[in-house]
Amino acid sequence: MELKWFEDFLSVARCYSFTRAADERHITQSALSRRIRQLEEWLGVPLFDRKTYPVTLTPEGQTFLATASETVFSMTHLRHDLNQRYSSRTAVLRFAMLNTLSLTFFPDWIQRLSLQPNLSYIRLCNQKPTFAEHISTLHSGETDFLLTYAHDAVSLIHQLAAFPMVQLGRERAIAVCRPDSSGAPLYPVRADGGPIPWLSYGQHTFFAHALAQMLSKRPLPLETVYENGMSVNLKAMALSGSGVAWLPLSLVQEELLNGALVRADAPRWDMSLAIRLYRQPVLQNPQAEQLWQRACASETANAA
Repeated sequence: MELKWFEDFLSVARCYSFTRAADERHITQSALSRRIRQLEEWLGVPLFDRKTYPVTLTPEGQTFLATASETVFSMTHLRHDLNQRYSSRTAVLRFAMLNTLSLTFFPDWIQRLSLQPNLSYIRLCNQKPTFAEHISTLHSGETDFLLTYAHDAVSLIHQLAAFPMVQLGRERAIAVCRPDSSGAPLYPVRADGGPIPWLSYGQHTFFAHALAQMLSKRPLPLETVYENGMSVNLKAMALSGSGVAWLPLSLVQEELLNGALVRADAPRWDMSLAIRLYRQPVLQNPQAEQLWQRACASETANAA
């Protein structure tokens, strides 16, 4: 059982709609429905009558409503209180970030900021399977900072409009594959060619959203042969010769230099991405504020 199941239940009960509740919870409708089912399985009773429109609570759901409300309120208040006490005497910085950025960008960037030596540590929140759930870490207060890619084609990024943001750099995602014996792409990307074996991000990650928008405007004969939400895993499959993957340039620079991977396409298929740092409106400790100020100063210096 997880507290977010209770929060999901309360959102559906309040909205009378799985669609509106999913928007409120910043997750997909399928993910919300799955978590409500898990809660119902844990309780052993149905909570919603899905045959009615709008959806309504069952008698068991009505009974559960008061307990769920009290539980969420008590646990949220307790978490906030404990977090305030802990943050006031420690220098822990909480980060959520896309997995690729945690490997390619974050280590060098955090060292360049030269934070105070008395910083206790940096805590990376558990990796989330979807981009919407990464966004929810800020909305729920789970993290102080969110490090993410951004692209205008990814509409979910607009859910972060209320949070302070600084742009830290840029990245390109390019289509790569293993070369053939002559060094040419094993699977060249051509709109007028045959089926292209595609190493896909699935449907719910940042790159899945960005690629879906790009490919809707410029279709390609892609045929999914493998699906994984993590760039590093798609890179391994590309190296094995399994297909084409769109990967951040910073993740494959070494392989492009040594010839293990080659461009599968022309630059017209590249995606230009921003690297952004979002933060909570109010930071809980001086070290977090120091990090933010240095990040802003670094961005200003780069722009100059």
